[in-house]
Amino acid sequence: MTFLDKLRAAQETNRSWICIGLDPDLLEMPSAAGSGEDGVVRFCTAIVEATADLVCAYKPNLAFFLARGSSGIASLSAVVNNIPSSVPVILDAKFGDMGHTGEHYAAFAFEYLGADAVTVSPYVGTEAIRPFMNYTDRLAFVLTRSSNTLGNEFQVWPSADSPVYREVAEQVRILAEEYPGQLGLVAGATQPDELRLLRQHVPDLPFLVPGIGKQGGDLDVAVCAGMTSDGIGPAINAGRSVLYASQGSDYASAARERVRALLGEIEAIKQRNGS
Repeated sequence: MTFLDKLRAAQETNRSWICIGLDPDLLEMPSAAGSGEDGVVRFCTAIVEATADLVCAYKPNLAFFLARGSSGIASLSAVVNNIPSSVPVILDAKFGDMGHTGEHYAAFAFEYLGADAVTVSPYVGTEAIRPFMNYTDRLAFVLTRSSNTLGNEFQVWPSADSPVYREVAEQVRILAEEYPGQLGLVAGATQPDELRLLRQHVPDLPFLVPGIGKQGGDLDVAVCAGMTSDGIGPAINAGRSVLYASQGSDYASAARERVRALLGEIEAIKQRNGS
């Protein structure tokens, strides 16, 4: 089963376009989860167990585990192993290096961790993407228009009429002809106009959409412009707003209720727009 097969199946089975970002911060985690690496695994696993029937993917962010060295990587592996095999795992690492180095990043993500997809930075060109294409059943989401509203001036250079992010999308579109079903785009919901333009320009590639929740992204646009031409919905990421929905011992059930509320919002948007 390819990543897109698994994503489509999860979206249809769980009636969901929500992807939960697993970004465990020891300073923000509720005390009821415990401390140290055991607490991290317990916290993430409880969130997964409470929401696995409501989501289309999970997106662990490598940085939140890598910060604690080898013990953090062991925790990440344990968390990924605790995610049901029917729900795809997107490793958010923004890998981006050439040739032989990229091959090792791909081996870590796909062979060691068993992730179904990764995020990739294209700054060094398509050479940063190709090593991930050796795994034909996996997918690379290429960072195209990120969700940060400050400091991403490179993406809109040199002008609004001909920005770099649009050239990135075009190069990924071309590469996808060589590697069908293995590429997608990261398109932030905090940049709604650009998200619309990207979908018009690249109708066939799946979107990973960060920026909903604490970052204030536009959920309406993510829903209305996120779906591919053949019906694969966007993986709309929700992170802190779900993970830290409660600081009490009910953090897992509170996360579930927050996801249910998001599902309700998405369904209302679909009905308003006749989809």
